[in-house]
Amino acid sequence: MNDNYVDVLIIGAGVSGIGAACHLTRAQPGKSYLILERRNAIGGTWDLFRYPGIRSDSDMYTFGYRFRPWQGTKVLADGSHIKDYVEQTAAEHGVTERIRFGRKVVSASWSTPDGVWTVQTVLEATGEHETFTSRFLIGCTGYYDYDSGYRPEFPGEDTFGGRIVHPQHWPDDLDYRGKRVVVIGSGATAVTLVPAMAREAAHVTMLQRSPTYVLPVPAEDPVSRLLKRVGVPDATIYKLGRWRNIALQRALFQVSRSRPRLVRSLLRQVVRAQLGGEIDMRHFTPHYNPWDERLCVVPNGDLFAALRNGTASVATDQIDTFTETGIVLRSGEEIPADIVITATGLVVQMAGGVKINVDGGPVSPRDHVIYKGVMLDGVPNAMIVIGYTNASWTLKVDLACEYFCRLLSHMDQHGYTQVVAEAQPGDRAEESAMGSALRSGYIRRADAVIPRQGTRAPWKVLNNVYRDALTLRRDRIDDGVLRFSRTPATTTEHNTTRSPATEATRT
Repeated sequence: MNDNYVDVLIIGAGVSGIGAACHLTRAQPGKSYLILERRNAIGGTWDLFRYPGIRSDSDMYTFGYRFRPWQGTKVLADGSHIKDYVEQTAAEHGVTERIRFGRKVVSASWSTPDGVWTVQTVLEATGEHETFTSRFLIGCTGYYDYDSGYRPEFPGEDTFGGRIVHPQHWPDDLDYRGKRVVVIGSGATAVTLVPAMAREAAHVTMLQRSPTYVLPVPAEDPVSRLLKRVGVPDATIYKLGRWRNIALQRALFQVSRSRPRLVRSLLRQVVRAQLGGEIDMRHFTPHYNPWDERLCVVPNGDLFAALRNGTASVATDQIDTFTETGIVLRSGEEIPADIVITATGLVVQMAGGVKINVDGGPVSPRDHVIYKGVMLDGVPNAMIVIGYTNASWTLKVDLACEYFCRLLSHMDQHGYTQVVAEAQPGDRAEESAMGSALRSGYIRRADAVIPRQGTRAPWKVLNNVYRDALTLRRDRIDDGVLRFSRTPATTTEHNTTRSPATEATRT
C-alpha cells in the first residue's frame, strides 16, 4: 500500500473531524488515519464564518470535547476562541500533521470484494487529482453547504443602491461604521449580528418575517468563576459545569415538549422584563411552541440592551420590495438602509456534497435510514457524524466517536474486516432524521436530502443525550442488526476456505 492508504479516512477538519481523530488517537492508537480538509485551516464552521460577533449558541461546557476541558468561564465563546480551542486540541493529540489541507473530496466508492473505500480528491489550488484508500470512512462535514447559504430573491433588490451581504460570505472590506443596516432574519446569526453591528453602525434594524424565542444567559458562568476563585481545579470545574448544563439543556427541552404553554409563558415573562416595557412584545411572541425550532440565546441580553438604548430596532413584517434607498414592507413602512444582511439561513447538504457509491450503485442519503444515529443502512464500513440540534453539537460527536472506537475493537477481536447495518422492511419512516427534533425552515427545505428517521430502535434517532449515552457506550455491538464479514482477500489469514457469502456473519 502507498502513503495514501490508511485504516480510517476522515472527511472534514472541523469540530467533528478533529474530535473523531482525537478519539482514534486515544482509543485506537494502532490505527492509521488521515483527515481530508477542503479548506486550508482547521475549524470548519469556525474558520468559514467571519461575521461580527460570531459565537457559539451552545454553552462551552457542553460544546467543548468531553476529553479536553474548556478553560474559560464564558458561557458562549466567540468564534476565534473556539477555533483556537479546536486547533490546540488537534495539536495536543498529534492530529495536525495528519491533515491533508486544500483537498476537496469529490467521490467515495466502496468495493466489497476489496474491502476498501476509494476516495477521489481535487487540490483546488492546482486542479490536481489525488486518490486515497482506506478500510473505514468517517463523514465529518456537518450538514450545510459551505459554498452557498440560503438566499431567497427579493423583489426589486437589483434597484438597491447599497450592498447586500450573506453572513456566510462576509467580505473583509465591509465598512458599516455610521451606516444604516438592515439584518433580515431572526435566528441565531441575526440575534448575534444586531448587537455586534449596533456598536458602530448608525442604526441596525432586525427585520423578521416571524418572531423567534430568545433567552438571555449570563456572559460569564457565576458558579465557575466562584469555584475558580477558591482554587477548584479546572478539570473539576469543567466536569461539574458539563453535568449541570447537560441536565439543564435536557430538562428545558423535555419541559418544552410536555408543557409548552408553561415554558412559553415563562420565556415571555423573561423577555418582557428584558425589554422594560419599551418594545412591543409581538416581536418576541412566536406562533410555534418552544423548541419546535432552535431556541436562541444572547449573553447578558445584549440584543435587548441594543433595542432598549435605541441603537437597534425590530420590525416584524414581510418584504414588499427593495428600493434604491431601503426596503418597503407589506404594511407600507419603508426602512432606510445602506447595507442589507441576509441572515436567511443555511442550505442543507449531506456528506459535503460527496458522490458516494457502494459496489457501483449510487447512494442517496434520503433513501437510507440511520442506525443509532451514526451509520447509514447498506453503507459498509462508514460512519456519519451529525451532532445534536436540540443540544450542543459536540455531545453527539463524542458519543458517536466513542461508539466507532468500540466497533473497531469488536471487529479486531473477532477478525472481522467489514460491517454493515441492515434495515428490515418497516424500519424506515417517512420523517427525516432531523425533523424529529426541530421544525425549522432549513430542515423542512432539506427534506429531500436528509436520511430518514427510523420507526423503532436502533433506527430511531432519539436526540436524547442520556439515552444515546447508554446505547452508544453500553449496548452490545453484536445486536443482531449489524452484519459482520471478512474481505475475501483476508479469509486465508483466518484459516478458513469458506466463500465470502458463507463467511458473512450476522450476530
